[in-house]
Amino acid sequence: MVQRSQLFLLLVFIIFSAIAAETENQDYVALLSLKSMWQNTPPNWVGPDPCGKGWEGIGCTNSRVTSIMLSSIGLTGSLSGDFVMLSELKTLDLSYNKGLTGPIPRSIGNLKKLLNLILVGCSFSGPIPDTIGSLRQLLYLSLNSNQFSGQIPPSIGNLSSLLWLDLTDNQLNGPIPISDGITCGLDMLLNARHFHLGQNNLSGTIPPQLFNSEMPLIHVLLDGNQLTGSIPSTLGLVQALEVLRIDGNALSGPVPSNFNNLTNLIQMFLSNNKLTGPLPNLTSMNLLSYVDISNNTFDGSDAPPWFPTLQSLTTLIMENTQLQGQFPVALFSLPLLQTVVLKKNKLNGSLVIGTTHSNQLKLIDLQFNFIHHLDGKEAYNGTLKLEDNPICEVTGNLSSYCTVSLSNASYLTQKIDCESVPCSSDQISSPYCRCAYPYTGTLFFQTLSFSDLGNNTYYNILEKSLMDSFHSHQLPVDSVSLTLSNPITASSKYLEVKLKVFPYGQVSFNLTGISSIGFMLSNQTFKPPPQLFGPFYFIGDKYEKYTESKKSSRSSIVIEVVVGGSILLLVILLAGVYVLHTKKRAKRAIEHTSHFSQLDQSSRGGSVIKVKGVGWFSLKELEKYTKHFSVANEIGSGGYGKVYQGSLPTGQLIAIKRAKKESMQEGLEFKTEIELLSRVHHKNLVILLGFCFEKGEQILVYEYVSNGSLKDSLSGKSGIRLDWMRRLRVALGAARGLAYLHEFANPPIIHRDIKSNNILLDESLNAKVSDFGISKPIDDSEGSHVVTQVKGTMGYMDPEYYMTHKLTEKSDVYSFGVLMLELLTARKPIEHGKYIVREVQETMDKTKDLYNLHEFLDPAIGLGTTMKGLKKFVDLAMRCVKDPGFDRPMMVEVVKEIENILELAGVNPDANSTSTSASYEETNKGSSPYPGYPYS
Repeated sequence: MVQRSQLFLLLVFIIFSAIAAETENQDYVALLSLKSMWQNTPPNWVGPDPCGKGWEGIGCTNSRVTSIMLSSIGLTGSLSGDFVMLSELKTLDLSYNKGLTGPIPRSIGNLKKLLNLILVGCSFSGPIPDTIGSLRQLLYLSLNSNQFSGQIPPSIGNLSSLLWLDLTDNQLNGPIPISDGITCGLDMLLNARHFHLGQNNLSGTIPPQLFNSEMPLIHVLLDGNQLTGSIPSTLGLVQALEVLRIDGNALSGPVPSNFNNLTNLIQMFLSNNKLTGPLPNLTSMNLLSYVDISNNTFDGSDAPPWFPTLQSLTTLIMENTQLQGQFPVALFSLPLLQTVVLKKNKLNGSLVIGTTHSNQLKLIDLQFNFIHHLDGKEAYNGTLKLEDNPICEVTGNLSSYCTVSLSNASYLTQKIDCESVPCSSDQISSPYCRCAYPYTGTLFFQTLSFSDLGNNTYYNILEKSLMDSFHSHQLPVDSVSLTLSNPITASSKYLEVKLKVFPYGQVSFNLTGISSIGFMLSNQTFKPPPQLFGPFYFIGDKYEKYTESKKSSRSSIVIEVVVGGSILLLVILLAGVYVLHTKKRAKRAIEHTSHFSQLDQSSRGGSVIKVKGVGWFSLKELEKYTKHFSVANEIGSGGYGKVYQGSLPTGQLIAIKRAKKESMQEGLEFKTEIELLSRVHHKNLVILLGFCFEKGEQILVYEYVSNGSLKDSLSGKSGIRLDWMRRLRVALGAARGLAYLHEFANPPIIHRDIKSNNILLDESLNAKVSDFGISKPIDDSEGSHVVTQVKGTMGYMDPEYYMTHKLTEKSDVYSFGVLMLELLTARKPIEHGKYIVREVQETMDKTKDLYNLHEFLDPAIGLGTTMKGLKKFVDLAMRCVKDPGFDRPMMVEVVKEIENILELAGVNPDANSTSTSASYEETNKGSSPYPGYPYS
């Protein structure tokens, strides 16, 4: 009887679900209207139930259509006014369909729940309807790269929630609208972080009212318009600003004197205007990386005193700016400098290159000046351009410097350890030598933080960043390929990088895959490495080779005929599946117990493994999560084995550490790491999610920590630049994690292997201590130390522990002191036979500036900036490496002192690790209404 009632309830549930899946009639009618006006709609757009039968590109919630995402599928036609019947629509993305033309219907203002309106790279024209101002919940408005004309609707100012406004690359004209008490304006967008209005025909002045000190703007892009008048001083109040492009206009007058208040500015383009007055004062703008103020009519002056203070500078372009006097040799001492273009000025005297220049310096362009002598050219291997200087009139061996050569910077993704295979005429070989039909398009980078366009390292970082983003969103991408050739012909142009995205496990993408990739790039979910690449937009090509959907395309009549019999059959099948599932669960539980038993036996300790809140994963599951441990998912390797990125069915990213056969831990060490991490919980410790001990494998599953190891950042491998304040925060985070292990874990834990490779950085650059394989718990019965076998990493290891085999918490303190010196110097503890601790001890002189440690400090730390607390930090590091151990501080003392250093520098020790300059997108967790949004 019970079984019959359960069967009846199951039947009712199935019938109810079938009814609930039916699409709301008005939504169905609206989609039919769109289908009638479009060509090349997805083949499975048949039947009366778009939600229940899964029309591709259509997303539903509770039988209502909530999203339309159809990028790069070759749609042609126009927008139907009937789509306003989709009253629950939240996302409309029709990007990269060049065949979509005509105006946007005014009725779009009725889509009151719309959050994302993304029509990038189509052929829409006419004015932008002012009814868009009625979409009060809109967060993301991206209409760039169309043919919109007319003025920017002032009603956009009503969009009080708007975060992203992108109208780049259209034919918009007229003034930038501002409010006047009657009508709205863009000055009312108090939550916006992005004004992208470049490459239009906007005219008039830049209104002073457009900016105020409360605005969180990080991008202001007004380049390539017809703006006139002066630069408003109110722009200097927007202290969150990171990227400013107002080049290519007709702006006049002086640069506001308060511009040096923009201390978070990374890229500044003022070129090709009619600016006058003195050269802008860039003092204190310590994060500036790229500066172009060319082709203006500034007052003639000698080199400004701020030249050598811009320690982050990679590119200085001051062509035709009336610069005069002796060439500023101090400019060459900047540690990150790549390009200096000072052509068409009045510089004279000698050019002294010498040996003090940055080893990254690739171009010095001084054409059309008055240089008459050159010293130190033998020490310089980059490009030097001296055409039309007096020195070129002297006979000698300067011909190579006096003849202009064209740049041929290029890049092409290389094959990855594989032999090329012949592909059919229309297929392309991927970086892994697999023939496929890639999805192609062009990335347009509107600003950059580098100018060495021939440096492959930057594009390798971009490739990895793209793949990480595709994998984190569980998209079926195998690899990507980038192509760059003769990239920039003028400073007003954007860097164009051709992108090919290859499918995973098949020769082509299906339509859903293409739309998902297009959406990720169109709505800026993908954020390129902010330390190198600034804001961008993507224009995708039409994809013609997509695979047919496997979803059913039968007519509704056939469905109705078979539905009754299907339900009955389904009930029987579900009952059978339930029985099989119950048996499998029992079998898996037995296997689970068996694996714990194996682990316990191999540990030789005889004790039962004690894990709480840590899951057991089967090898089969982990193979699925990592695509069979594919090379594309590999994110790290070492003597122990390899680390792979994976994704759980919930979408959570994980890091999977798989030991090599020859480097497996003893069962006891493997057991120790699992047990320790299962009972320690702190924000500065990496979280263990689970493990696998099956078929001779030892695998640990951790939370995914997105920015890799501290070692990668210090070495430049990750592309993340850590300035002084960020390094202090990293030190504090790692110290807090260690202090927790020493003081609050029960029993206390000594890590035994603190080093930069075992400090990981999350998306906000918060430090997390990892790798507890050789950690040692200390019971009360063992007293203040334990005698044990020496383990650790040379260079970081406590000499006292090494000599006596007596392990204490002070052994970790010593390793942490070495780590602090590594943070200062970016050097390995032992390099070229020299030990950093001894080198610093012998060189330190407390009577001199920076303790006489100039030659040791990492240039990327921001030398020349105010490094508040540096001496206290060095003093603390040297106390940590004192011999004997009892002279060293406890970790809780170390934490307190680093907190004091940050407070003295005017920084809250508990604030988020990143500053606004850490990335060009400010993270605001939990504020986004749907996952994957740029601010989620």
